[in-house]
Amino acid sequence: MNREAVEVPGWLNVSRETLAQLFDFCDLVEKWNPVINLVSRAGIADLWQRHVIDSAQLFFKSPEGGAAWCDLGSGGGFPGIVLAILAKELRPDVTFTLVESDSRKAVFLAESARVLSLPVVVLSHRIENLAPQNADVLTARALAPLSLLCGFAHRHLKPSGIAIFPKGAAATHEIDDARKTWSFKCESSQSRTDADAAVLTIRDIHRA
Repeated sequence: MNREAVEVPGWLNVSRETLAQLFDFCDLVEKWNPVINLVSRAGIADLWQRHVIDSAQLFFKSPEGGAAWCDLGSGGGFPGIVLAILAKELRPDVTFTLVESDSRKAVFLAESARVLSLPVVVLSHRIENLAPQNADVLTARALAPLSLLCGFAHRHLKPSGIAIFPKGAAATHEIDDARKTWSFKCESSQSRTDADAAVLTIRDIHRA
């Protein structure tokens, strides 16, 4: 990735050191991708905007004070590693647990955390077999329908916790479908990277 050519949005107000870490992470993804297939070919071609910036926006939806963050289905580190890089500067009290059942991707996540000196624990488990994480904030990107994500959030969030889920054009349909099984408060805001997408912040999750 040509670091000089990337566009940094004004809302991503971070230090040069943090930007450098984001770029370094992109380099790691590009290095490992031919072996593990972390993102698609199209994703590699637009890695910065499509994955890094799209992931970074979730950080600014999180509440102040939550110290335990859990990212489910972390895959190639989007959003988990990106969020941990931002937190290192902006909220250094936050620690991250990244959950990824694919052992090869879990190795990549652990190596990225080591190279970038991030406060990250990687768990290579299936989500449904994972012990409750008692997280303040929970994220998942391109993992599952909202109805299933609400079940994960109900299990792994503190009662006062918040879930942050980016969703595509079908977000409204997913909300309606999830409400058949779950009761929750939901705020929807337009994605900063896709006019047809939304970021859902969800709390107070209970079975309907």
